[in-house]
Amino acid sequence: MTGNGVPPVSTTGGRRLLLAAGAAVLAGGLLFFAWQRFYPVTAAAGWAYRIHLDELPQVSALTIDSGGSLYWTRELGNGRGSLFRRSADGSVAEVLAGLSKPDGLLSFRGGLVVSQEGGEQEVRWLHDGRSEVLFTGRNVEGLAGDDRALYAIEDLAVDGRLLRFDPVSGALSVLRSGLREAEGVAICGNGDLFYTLKGKGTGKGSVRRWLADGSDPLLLADLNAPGFLMCNEEGLWISEDATHRARLLLLDRSGQLQVILSGLRSAQTILALAPGRLLVAEQGRSRVLLVERQSAHAP
Repeated sequence: MTGNGVPPVSTTGGRRLLLAAGAAVLAGGLLFFAWQRFYPVTAAAGWAYRIHLDELPQVSALTIDSGGSLYWTRELGNGRGSLFRRSADGSVAEVLAGLSKPDGLLSFRGGLVVSQEGGEQEVRWLHDGRSEVLFTGRNVEGLAGDDRALYAIEDLAVDGRLLRFDPVSGALSVLRSGLREAEGVAICGNGDLFYTLKGKGTGKGSVRRWLADGSDPLLLADLNAPGFLMCNEEGLWISEDATHRARLLLLDRSGQLQVILSGLRSAQTILALAPGRLLVAEQGRSRVLLVERQSAHAP
């Protein structure tokens, strides 16, 4: 007994309690990460998905060239990133190495444009067997283009820019500056231009429409780290770059927001193959998914 009548605490017993508590915390953490890893992807009614390509570490950007070859990037920094091609016969080859976080990829004017998010880096145009530097940006991520111009967006904590490059004159214009965590950009057939602000870790990600007067009205809010944007005849597609329970969203032509897939991990590029058929890069599980509208529900 101690002097106040309280039994002394066993040092050995206290250590055991601390070790047990630590083990419980560790086990809980491991279970949480396992739950994140294996939480199933769920498709909306009328949609289905399957694994198209697997075991693609750090897969990020996707595109298809005029010959039907599929390209993807491995998003590693410090010159360790690469661009790969999968030909129609299934063979895979590394096309370009030495990239720093290649995160944007686009078929453009008979070639491919690739951007790099790893600091101040070149945006390159690969065509006719050579690589040409179009311009240099800071953490350039999303790319979009039409017959007239190439659009790019910078992912910076402060002062990111939305850029427009004229391939004929070579002029680079700043359409918007002062952006925070901007990632995706999309140009629609009617000329409407949209971009995302990620709002990482806040659940306050958003999509805005660019307007020349600078007002840039809010289109969607309260998204979970929206990253990539793609516009086609079905509407505006958005992928969420969250590491847990990310979604593939479609803002359809009627203005209704549809959740097409949920339970994704770090969804990246959306690549349209045909109406109701698209590829989605799921970086968190190192794979590419084929997403299809079911025929019974086709419009």
